[in-house]
Amino acid sequence: MDLAFTPEQDAFRAEARAWLEANVPAEPLPSFDTREGFDAHRAWERRMHADGWAVVSWPRAYGGRGASLLEWLIFEEEYWRAGAPGRVGQNGLFLLGPTLMEYGTPEQQERFLPRIASAEDIWCQGWSEPNVGSDLASVAARATKRGEGWVLNGQKTWCSRGAFADWMFGLFRSDPTSERHRGLTFVLVPMDAPGVTVRPIEQLDGETGFAEVFLDDVSVPVANTLGLEGEGWNVAMSTAGFERGLLLRSPGRFTATAERLVALCARAGESLPPSLRDEVTRAWIDAEAYRLQTFMTVSRLAEGAAIGAEASLNKLWWSEMDLRMHETAMRLLGTSAELTRNATAAIDDGRWLDGYLFALAGPIYAGTNEIQRSIVAERVLGLPRK
Repeated sequence: MDLAFTPEQDAFRAEARAWLEANVPAEPLPSFDTREGFDAHRAWERRMHADGWAVVSWPRAYGGRGASLLEWLIFEEEYWRAGAPGRVGQNGLFLLGPTLMEYGTPEQQERFLPRIASAEDIWCQGWSEPNVGSDLASVAARATKRGEGWVLNGQKTWCSRGAFADWMFGLFRSDPTSERHRGLTFVLVPMDAPGVTVRPIEQLDGETGFAEVFLDDVSVPVANTLGLEGEGWNVAMSTAGFERGLLLRSPGRFTATAERLVALCARAGESLPPSLRDEVTRAWIDAEAYRLQTFMTVSRLAEGAAIGAEASLNKLWWSEMDLRMHETAMRLLGTSAELTRNATAAIDDGRWLDGYLFALAGPIYAGTNEIQRSIVAERVLGLPRK
């Protein structure tokens, strides 16, 4: 792997940095887990799209820039370095969008991808169900064929961005006699369809980043099926690969966190115990290791390789690294760690506490780390099942 950037890549970085420095809001936007913040973040996404920065690696026909994955990584580094807002459209941009490019018909791609890029449609994820948790193959929500459409019934929970989203992509059991991975279909559902009821779920901070979604005889056209009927598991596993692998959590997010942690360490001065300095050093090294490993993976992809079960290794690394970094920040902050962003004396506008609470969920979402370890053991290391 050549670690030197080309003049063209350096020019791309400079262009991205200049745009971000000129356009990133001077003050942090309200949390996108509130109605006000959701709308503010959608407006930010639209500004990015208007100038061609919403999703740089997508084809121009769908609202992208036609950039390479390597250039996408460069953009992500600059994005997080600039302290730009979180991506409220991430479920569509980084999960559904790539899945549409792999499994969608030309008509579906033309219909959905430009609206994802422009933030006209914000998507939530409808996979988890009560009593299902990480066992996605046990979904019970039903899709029944009637004429030229599906009739959907059931309940989805922990739907990220579900409180305010326009659309949901979900997995439904279309063959009532099937079990486990068979007989599942991947369906795209408008959240304003008759029969859809959304019940926001309050988080630890009182905001609504999730929702329960109830479906009572919801009719959607068969054209909203992504992939083949009954083969939704394969489509969902592709989406999960994007979620666990490169796209959902780029290394730029964590190198920026590590730099902020170094600054927090410097702020503490000489009185800091050596053990805490060691933790900060490890955080920086871990973030840089993840960055280099990701660049290596992208180099392999450019040569025709594919990402398989090793995406689970990726997810284990970034989720546990993120939590360690925020735990270190909590120890550095001491009693100030409990101050929220509204507190006068909060350091760094209370972002560390917000980040810590979110990092706690990292080992759970995108497939629990216990499940990921089983995947690594069986499919990467070749160990026998119990």
